[in-house]
Amino acid sequence: MLIRLKGGRVVDPVNNRDAVGDVFIDNGRIVEAPEGRQPDQTYDVSGKVVMAGAVDVHSHIGGSNVTLARQLMPELPYLAASGGVAIPPNPSSWGAYATGLRYAQMGYTTVIEPAVQPTHAIQTHLELAQIPMIDTGGLIILGNDDFALRQLHRKASKNEIEDYVAWTLQHARGIGLKVINAGGAEAFKFNARTFDLDDEVPEYGTTSRQIVQAMQHAVQDLGVPHPAHVHCNNLGIAGNIDTAIATIEASDGVPIHFAHIQFYSYGKEGEKGFSSAAPRLVEALKAHPNVTVDVGQPLFGQTVTISGDVLRQFDGRKAASPGKWALYQGEGNGTGVVPYKYKAKSFINAVQWAIGLEIFLLADSYWQVLFSTDHPNGALFTRYPEIFQLLMDKDERARWLDKLPEGVKEATNLAEIEREITLSDLAVMTRAAPAKLLGLTDRGHLSPGAVGDVAVYTDKPNKAEMFDRASYVFKDGKLIMRDGDVVEVTWGKVFQADPGFDSKIERRVKDFYGESYGIDPKVFGVPEDIANTEDRFQMVPCRT
Repeated sequence: MLIRLKGGRVVDPVNNRDAVGDVFIDNGRIVEAPEGRQPDQTYDVSGKVVMAGAVDVHSHIGGSNVTLARQLMPELPYLAASGGVAIPPNPSSWGAYATGLRYAQMGYTTVIEPAVQPTHAIQTHLELAQIPMIDTGGLIILGNDDFALRQLHRKASKNEIEDYVAWTLQHARGIGLKVINAGGAEAFKFNARTFDLDDEVPEYGTTSRQIVQAMQHAVQDLGVPHPAHVHCNNLGIAGNIDTAIATIEASDGVPIHFAHIQFYSYGKEGEKGFSSAAPRLVEALKAHPNVTVDVGQPLFGQTVTISGDVLRQFDGRKAASPGKWALYQGEGNGTGVVPYKYKAKSFINAVQWAIGLEIFLLADSYWQVLFSTDHPNGALFTRYPEIFQLLMDKDERARWLDKLPEGVKEATNLAEIEREITLSDLAVMTRAAPAKLLGLTDRGHLSPGAVGDVAVYTDKPNKAEMFDRASYVFKDGKLIMRDGDVVEVTWGKVFQADPGFDSKIERRVKDFYGESYGIDPKVFGVPEDIANTEDRFQMVPCRT
């Protein structure tokens, strides 16, 4: 079926396109305007903005950690909605099925779960299979697991480490690799309460720096498109900008991605010993084009923090609001779940809010600085449109800033920033850049041959209203949403990278799990037919 989207403002930065025109979709793909053929369906989208479907590179949407958070905080959507925000989170947005619907309403068509524990991957994929409308993928956690640490301790060969990474990606069916406070979760088992870049993991004699570099080089050498996705040491601690910059400099020119970088952009200046270091962070990014980041923007209101950084979550339990928390430690990272409410009257929370916006607004390139809230850690994904409004309207930022505690303007740089991002900027950070970073070359743009994932918005001065509900959303060429209402429920694909490995690693891992736990790793391998859906997994080509 040939579909014509007629007369909209097409915003497609990959093709340097920002002008009124048409977009054609045929058999689920974007095509050139066909000659001598009449469309089967035409949608008049004049006065509207046409973009590729949005891609979220970092959002906790499924898996054992998210399940634990839902069990601990079933009241989360209601507490969040009671905060009086302009566009409250949908109370039904806390379950798997509703997650897909709400993402699609906003024009998102691809979302990546960034923290899959290899031993819990089956549960994650079962939950991802309950999310409609969007394509998904998972980042598999390594770097605190005993097998990898033993490899580094005995100085295993580069090829053996690569084989283990490749086996893990294949076994857990992940699109990429995640490293969380490398070595910190393991050191926590030995009663460590802090862990820095050059601290050694007890009994393993390897440092966080060495772990990150080993994982980083393994991913690069295997040809996995998405670089190592790193959660640094010292999350949330004043002065941690030094850790972030040291880790950036340690990347040595090899591609690397840093998650929720706002939480590592804190200085110690000022009377309260807490200040913005966003300008330092942005300068470091300019000097290291091999580095990409997503921001992890916080907003005021109720949320819940979910992290495999059990060391930091154990410390963060003291600020739990409501006053309950859950933490478990097992093979690898484990999970910590701590409810948290960001308060506009809190100096610390207000500075965090300003820092995230500063990073966005000071960024030299949105191909390097990507959008995220680290859902739900900084803010629920349902609140993305509010952030778009703040980024695109300096007067709106000023109104928020004027209501914040004394000293926030002095501790941050936000009041001095006049920049307002454009629709093209937004399309890069929410579509083109994340798709490119993930190796998903068929999306994030409207080039001929791209998948028919398209979002159409009614152009409004208030961008929060504009992006809260798309006028039309097409998924694989099918109309699935109209003005926020479901037209057709569809089920997406899961992306997987499979770079290949020497089969000898399978015996080594099997022996390890047999000796250590008395099980065969086959019991937690993800089968092809896990979702009872044909062609559920789609391979992302690895460089050879």
